[in-house]
Amino acid sequence: MSPQPPNPRKIAAGDHKGYMQYALAQAQLSPPASTKFSVGAVLVDADANEILSTGYSLELPRDSHGEPGTTHAEQCCLIKVAMQYGLPEERVDEVLPANTILYTTMEPCNQRLSGNRTCVDRILRLNGGVKTVYVGIREPATFVGENTGVGIQRLRDGGVGVEFVEGMEEQIMEVSMAGHGDV
Repeated sequence: MSPQPPNPRKIAAGDHKGYMQYALAQAQLSPPASTKFSVGAVLVDADANEILSTGYSLELPRDSHGEPGTTHAEQCCLIKVAMQYGLPEERVDEVLPANTILYTTMEPCNQRLSGNRTCVDRILRLNGGVKTVYVGIREPATFVGENTGVGIQRLRDGGVGVEFVEGMEEQIMEVSMAGHGDV
């Protein structure tokens, strides 16, 4: 049995492992499938220690907001903020607090087989709206080997900090690979 995720109201400011555990709880909501990873994400106002949005793989319907393919966790976080403010996703930076950070159980994708905009591109087009991305694990080369590490470097080159939250890799991998059979 998995440990209970932390109550988001009780996660201390700067508790990166606590927020990553909450992102992992989001990932567990994603329906298992052999054709995708189960990823969770949490968008946080670091100054107010307030969760702005959460997301998980396939949370929102396929072809959401006119883009082809399935929805990724980071994408769902941003779409939900956009919907809350009645903005297109690409203008979410206009309403994000100054010190917005993103926790994601797996590194943001740098290539998508669906042709949909990558999560790295979504973060970068916010022009610094997301200051730092905290990552649980690197993406395995299961689907698109080019993702591994390239997106992280693109984020850093674009001025977005990237940090790894260590100590949960096995748990995250197990949840990420749900539906893949024996891993």
